Amino acid sequence: MKTKPLLIIVFLGVLIGIGSFFIPGSGQQSNAKSAHLVSSDRPHGGDFTLTSSQGEQSLSDFTGKLVLVYFGYTYCPDICPTNLGNLSVAYRQLTPAEKNQLQILFVSVDPERDTPARLKQYADYFEANIIGLTGSPQKISEIAQQYGVVYAKVDDPNNGTNYAVDHSAFTYVVDQDGMLQQQLPHATNPEQFIKTIRQYLEK
Repeated sequence: MKTKPLLIIVFLGVLIGIGSFFIPGSGQQSNAKSAHLVSSDRPHGGDFTLTSSQGEQSLSDFTGKLVLVYFGYTYCPDICPTNLGNLSVAYRQLTPAEKNQLQILFVSVDPERDTPARLKQYADYFEANIIGLTGSPQKISEIAQQYGVVYAKVDDPNNGTNYAVDHSAFTYVVDQDGMLQQQLPHATNPEQFIKTIRQYLEK
């Protein structure tokens, strides 16, 4: 029967529609534009608590600061390094006062391999005061649904633990009151990151 391939195609289409933006592990890019979110939109965002190298960390711990949240994983070959690299360049161009009002969070969609210690080592490489966060697969799934993040482990019996994780690649902008306001697309350049950051810090 040929119904199974058709069902798989329909299922993938639904996932893409929910996530708005989905990038496979091969590193394909999209021309998706920045999206401003209104009350009727989904995802709705919201508070969450995960584990960093320093222990439990909640989004609400940063109330009063602008927070940029990115979902990815440390073994990502190119998508995550591109986004975090651009964020790092932007961060280094901010003033000390602006840096004090900003926090960048990197949430792993690969809790099986991304330990808190590994996430810290990875995040520190970018020198942008990024906090790496992980948790149980169930908790990560719940938070991903809050933010409309789509991800899926690419199972390949030939790869063993050297697997890829396909994932959407937005950077989520959470304002000083903890409200999800905007999502920036993959490969947003440093200049646009700076413009967005300053837009919210000046409010």
